[in-house]
Amino acid sequence: MLRHANAPTRRFSQIPHEILRHPDLDSDAVRLLCWQLSLPDGVNEPLSRTAERAGIRKVAFLRAKGQLKAAGYLHEWREQGARGLWATRQLVSNVPLSPAEASAVRCGSPTDTRPAAGEPTGRAVGRHPEKTSGENTSTPPPPEACEASEVPEARRLVDELPGLDPRLRVPRAMLPELTGLAARWLEAGHMADAVRDAVARCLPGRGSPIHRPGGLLRYILRDVPPVAPPPPPPRVAGLRECESGRHVQPYLFRPLADEDTCDPCARSVPANPLDRPSPATVGPTLARAALRAGR
Repeated sequence: MLRHANAPTRRFSQIPHEILRHPDLDSDAVRLLCWQLSLPDGVNEPLSRTAERAGIRKVAFLRAKGQLKAAGYLHEWREQGARGLWATRQLVSNVPLSPAEASAVRCGSPTDTRPAAGEPTGRAVGRHPEKTSGENTSTPPPPEACEASEVPEARRLVDELPGLDPRLRVPRAMLPELTGLAARWLEAGHMADAVRDAVARCLPGRGSPIHRPGGLLRYILRDVPPVAPPPPPPRVAGLRECESGRHVQPYLFRPLADEDTCDPCARSVPANPLDRPSPATVGPTLARAALRAGR
């Protein structure tokens, strides 16, 4: 394959290779993102307007928009203005952002994707870098991939996801990244069944195809929820039925040690005058007490 390219001296944009070669972004999604990133600073153009200018029709636009959201390059918020009117605020970025990172950028807070020091500079135009590194600049594996390769349980969980739904067959190149995300769930205290349940709840209906299963799983597993606390014990836990036979109906009490009768019955004093058995119920009550005592 021969290549020939003239270095532009003006009106060009620097696009990361991760965007151009992203496995979960089709040509429309890449074009939308690159178009938005090439706009001058201060231009507020909605993504739908960019799609119209790029000649992308509605169905293709919605599909591309969903891919950008799943990959973390697009985030949206619904806001209510001073007059009560609702509007959608959009954020595009040249690197994937988590919801927390996107919210920080929206509020003007610094994130890990910004330079750590130095004054902000304009876009570099009109020249090439003075020297190149000479290294392979293809997409490197995410940091989680190196760590997750040592977590066999997380890898086994990811390998078993197609058994949960045949539509979840992902490219082998994405398995280390998904394994790293699954390992974060396990390290947080979630069980493997809880991870599978979370994936199953987010899947579309059985009749709907999943065109990008890897991107969908990345979106589902990206944010790790806190582990739910165990449910509180029932209110009747620890209560015991009084076996004295003095009560018309079953009477529950909380024993202090290992006693079988409530405190009023133990002192031969009924807890309430209404609890005194009537002649019609004395026989069945005594018979039930005898059966429980094993006589």
